[in-house]
Amino acid sequence: MTEQELQQLRREKWHLSANPVHTIEEARGFIESVGFCLMYPLRPPVLVPSFIGAFIGSDDRLPNWQHAFADTRAQEATELMVRLLRERGAYEANLFDENSGFLVAASVFPYFYALVGERNPKQAPKAGRRSEYSQLALDTFEVIRRDGPISKQKMRETLGGSISFVALDHALGELWSKLRITRVDYNPNEGASWDVLYRWSPDAVREGVELSVVEALSA
Repeated sequence: MTEQELQQLRREKWHLSANPVHTIEEARGFIESVGFCLMYPLRPPVLVPSFIGAFIGSDDRLPNWQHAFADTRAQEATELMVRLLRERGAYEANLFDENSGFLVAASVFPYFYALVGERNPKQAPKAGRRSEYSQLALDTFEVIRRDGPISKQKMRETLGGSISFVALDHALGELWSKLRITRVDYNPNEGASWDVLYRWSPDAVREGVELSVVEALSA
């Protein structure tokens, strides 16, 4: 196979050859066929499919996350992506950058969890000198565990209005990077909603916990 033929096959598989993904069935089929993808392309680019590219059906002039708010195509693609999250057809992870988004297919997610997730997810993170989590992350986890799914706005109100959104974003990132929590919905008025992952998708988490790192890497 020539390099040109390989590129063409990749474009077709990634839905970049005028074959856009617009329905929930098409979106589910796309993410399952590629295994994982970015929501928006990164700068500098990496050789990974993007959901926005598949939605548009092209890789020409794709918006990145900084410009997505002004692009109606990005808004429509986000709505479709959120439907995938709601039905657990895909999971979102904090692998590259929170704003870029990294989507993992439902069939692949347990293996991904085995590599990066907590082995005892129901045990709350603890404070201490060797803790991987800040005190705000610990408090945030408890709020999500108790009240989730919960929006970031309501989270901030519960934690105390003096906490900045920047600080809260950092705390959420600490928890999300270990797959303790995940974004499960999005509302234009309140933003993203979060829940503890073991409650949102117990079967996928259980399967991931039972897999060894070796099994996950060799899958």
